[in-house]
Amino acid sequence: EVQVVESGGGLVEPGGSLTLSCITSGFTFTSFPMTWVRQAPGKGREWVSTIKSGDEATFYADSVKGRFTISRDNAKNTLYLQLNSLKTDDTGMYYCAIGHLWCARGRCYDEGTGHENLIWGQGTQVTVSS
Repeated sequence: EVQVVESGGGLVEPGGSLTLSCITSGFTFTSFPMTWVRQAPGKGREWVSTIKSGDEATFYADSVKGRFTISRDNAKNTLYLQLNSLKTDDTGMYYCAIGHLWCARGRCYDEGTGHENLIWGQGTQVTVSS
């Protein structure tokens, strides 16, 4: 069974930092790009960042570029997202997902297959507030 389990969220003041983790199982982690997606209260899912397999090239939404860093540990089948200089707009539920996803109108799709991503973990809540 394919599983992704996110953790590491919490309450942090503006300007603070967090490190999110996503432990995966049930598939060959090294063969797939991995993506972080977030969902703000009352809004649809938004693509945040992707890291490819192989060359581990990284991609970021403009809203987080320079503040967030995505990485992966293939030996541990684990994906990470380092969040720095957090802003109140970063508040939301953060999800990891398998594949190189893009999101529109609140739904996320695999860039390679065009299929909607249907495998989601429970997410981890990030709240940025003073």
